[in-house]
Amino acid sequence: MKMEDHSFLKSETIENVSRIFKVLADPTRIKILYLLSQEECNVNHIAEVLEMSQSAVSHQLSMLRNLRLVKYRREGKTLFYSCDDEHVISLLKQAIDHSEHH
Repeated sequence: MKMEDHSFLKSETIENVSRIFKVLADPTRIKILYLLSQEECNVNHIAEVLEMSQSAVSHQLSMLRNLRLVKYRREGKTLFYSCDDEHVISLLKQAIDHSEHH
């Protein structure tokens, strides 16, 4: 693959990568994804740990769900969230490792 060749990535791929980095650019979403990479959580638990309102957490989870970065399972009336994209979690953890070693 030559650097001069700009056709090596499909525009759809570029858009998807851009969306992922936009999601990871938000400190709240980073916190939520990191927490969910450690354990499955419901909205109440996430709100408690991150000291946020449940509605703010729900809004962020909705965005993460739309990008298929988190998934949920229902237990009665409670939804439990977990990560749905190990590639993005790996990217997040690499960025954390990188920033902690500088």
